[in-house]
Order: sequence, then structure tokens, then C-alpha cells
Amino acid sequence: MSSTPFLEVRDLQIHSASRELVSGVGFQAVQGRVLGLVGASGSGKSLTCLSVLDLLPKGLRMQGQICVQGVALEDQASRRAIRSSKVGMILQNPMSCFDPVFTIRTHFRETLAAHGMLSADFGQRMLDALREVGFAEPQSVPGLYPFQMSGGMLQRVMVALALILEAPFLIADEPTTDLDTVAQARVLDLLAGLKERHGLGMLLVTHDLGVIARLADDVAVMHGGMIIERGTVHEIFGNPQHEYTQRLIATHLEFSGYN
Repeated sequence: MSSTPFLEVRDLQIHSASRELVSGVGFQAVQGRVLGLVGASGSGKSLTCLSVLDLLPKGLRMQGQICVQGVALEDQASRRAIRSSKVGMILQNPMSCFDPVFTIRTHFRETLAAHGMLSADFGQRMLDALREVGFAEPQSVPGLYPFQMSGGMLQRVMVALALILEAPFLIADEPTTDLDTVAQARVLDLLAGLKERHGLGMLLVTHDLGVIARLADDVAVMHGGMIIERGTVHEIFGNPQHEYTQRLIATHLEFSGYN
């Protein structure tokens, strides 16, 4: 494993017209490990990950430095250039990421063409990627339209698109929030398996400490737009230092039935 962080964020600040939403956030994520960014809704964690790929909502602006594989991304164009090819992304509302008038096959074809990776074996590569993310009959998927698929199926298609582009790092922003219990378990099992098989690095953004316990190696806790505590998953769950983290852990244990 390389000693150079795959993704490094330094002194990130995100502002709206009237206030600062994220203040002085910094972290490192390495290949082959999952960094969990956890906090309550509104803590700034999703804005933080969207800033990496220049996907912030209109009207917000960012300052700070983002580095990928040791190279600083100095402007919007450089952050956009790493989308999918170096950093894949799955979102909590996958339907919003697909054009409803195009089939899944068209989404694969257009994505590969946009990255100069469309080749004669496109069809087989697409089926191989769909099979790897858990479709038992992948040949039935390419002809479907997004509205014919469940949220869990579309999450898996998003991961398959990252795989076919050979993205070595994945940002997962609340990947299980809108899914039922069975679909949640499938997505988490998928992500864990891909990490083991491909050595993917991941930035996992969630408010769910159960998801963190299942997947994360390292944890950064966000509150009020700042990272207030960081450590390994065992350190955070076993010996939280910050009062806010202690409350998060206690609430999680209470509602999980461990107390």
C-alpha cells in the first residue's frame, strides 16, 4: 500500500452567501481502506464530499486544497476531470443520476465513450461488471430503463459504472439511506466485497453508525461543519473522546439494543 494518501483534503471551507457551512476540514484517505465521515444531517459531510468532484449546489463556493494521488486539483476543471476515471461516486438518490429516457446500456456506452474507453468488447465488459455487482442474470439489465429498476438495483449499476472505468477510489454519499433493509444489506456486502477483491479506497459518508461499524477502517466525526474527532473505527467506538461523539455512540447503542 502506498504511503501517499489517495485523497487528501486540506483546510476545506464552504460558504453560502450568508454563512460558513464547512470550516477548516482536513483528512486523508488511503487506498485499500474505508474512511467513514459520520455526523448528523446538516453537519456538512455531504457538502464536503461533493466539493471533491466540483458537485456543490449552485450558490456555494469553496476554498482549500484537494489532492488526488499527491497532485493538487487547483481548479474546477481539474476536479471534474477525475470524476469516474479516478474517483467514482454513488449517491443516496441514484435515480437522479440517470437519464430516464436512456437504457442502462446507453448509459454504459456514453460513459465509456466520454472517457475514451469504448471498445469492441464493450458488451462483455458491461456484463462482467454487472455480474460482479450482484446481478445474477446481467444480460437482463442493459435493456432496462432507470424507472424500471429499484433504488438498490440502480446503486449497483452506479458501482458497476465505476468498476468498468477502473476507478480506484469510490465516494459513497449515504448509499443506503433510501433503501429497504434487504437492499441496504446487499449494498453494504457489495462494497465490502469490492474493497477486498479490488483494494478500492473509499470515502463513506453517512449518519448511520451501523454502516460505519460494518464498513469503515478509519472514522472522522463531523459536527457543526468541522471535524471534531478522528481515529480508527475501534478507537471511535471503544473510547470516544469528544462529548458529541460519546453521545452519538451512546444513542446508537441504545437504539441498537445493546444497552
